Amino acid sequence: MMHSCPCNVFQKVAGIIIGKTDVKSFPDRKNIGMDRFTFGFTVKDSPDFFINVSTWGNDAYVNGLASSFNIGDCVTIENPLVATKDLEKGDRFCPATPSHYRLLVTEAHSQVCLCADMDTIDRLLPLIHLPVKDSRDFYSLGDIVANGQKLDGSVINILAAVKSIGDIKQFTTSDGRRGQRLEVRLFDDSVSSFPLVCWDREAIQLIQPLIPRETVLFIADAKISFDSFRSSMVATVNSKSIITVNPVESITDVYTVSQLMQKAQENPEALFGITYSFISKLDLDSSVSKVIKTRCSKCKFLVTEDLNSCTNQLCPGKDQIVSATTGFDLLVDFTDHTGTLHACSLRSPVAEKALGCTIIPSPKLKSGIRGMVLDCSLADPGEVKQHMSALLQQRL
Repeated sequence: MMHSCPCNVFQKVAGIIIGKTDVKSFPDRKNIGMDRFTFGFTVKDSPDFFINVSTWGNDAYVNGLASSFNIGDCVTIENPLVATKDLEKGDRFCPATPSHYRLLVTEAHSQVCLCADMDTIDRLLPLIHLPVKDSRDFYSLGDIVANGQKLDGSVINILAAVKSIGDIKQFTTSDGRRGQRLEVRLFDDSVSSFPLVCWDREAIQLIQPLIPRETVLFIADAKISFDSFRSSMVATVNSKSIITVNPVESITDVYTVSQLMQKAQENPEALFGITYSFISKLDLDSSVSKVIKTRCSKCKFLVTEDLNSCTNQLCPGKDQIVSATTGFDLLVDFTDHTGTLHACSLRSPVAEKALGCTIIPSPKLKSGIRGMVLDCSLADPGEVKQHMSALLQQRL
């Protein structure tokens, strides 16, 4: 675990990357005509502890290190320098953390590498779905719209689902710097469409591959501003923001299967909730090729083994040799005392966690109401009894 340390003490830390900024450069005051390069990332090693890490050095070192890992990777940091935060300077632009300290990685003393210990990786991976702020502390989109310009300039937490993801727009500033912009449309049960803008390449790479209407985001410390061109409010991801994809702690509404189907028929928008039910159908007779899918690790687009590059024109790695991951893409039925929800998607890595298997075939896709499993685990009998009793009382 990460604990308070006196300054200049070196340690070894293993954690999962939950946030990362783009590489930036600044004139080197000691070497006129030269630039210093830097980027930052946030690493988490337990549900309640995470810390910011900054890296400084020359172009080759900093850009090489930045390209060696992404958000969601598990890393080991050896010999980082531990320093006290300075909230009056650079630390005020970094994500808020529970620690009074930050880590500094330098080429001369430190090393950052991908974690190779599977036990450590298995322990760290679930942390990526835990928000860094209280999962109950957020504004609904309706609250943002209702408050309007009163929130202009505020930094708040947002919980919402992804409705659509736009194209990445490339541009060049007047001083010759290249930039990019991605606009995402969010929605919840109070607002059907709300804009979220990303300027940082790392945030864009995290969000661009997500599946609309199947993904929930908890955005810690998003900036809210009034857009005079649209005459409406807009949220922006900034250097302080940490985005949690499919935050399991933030989804608390419990439904029976029949309630889920009824709500899905009444409203075409995606619905997120918890159901206590049985896996009532898991077809094991289909061919392996129908349940094990290979996707581009950059954009999650389906690829075939004989292709050397991703065919998705919007893929951030389209001009590179494809880096692919293979995982489950299953369809299962869930049943409780009120009915059955057919053809729910159960994909990796949730499939491995829930089923503890390596190969499980699946039936063909069916039409109708679709479900997407964000998390699946054995239910506590006492918890089931409590929630089912409450749901049955609502029906009386």
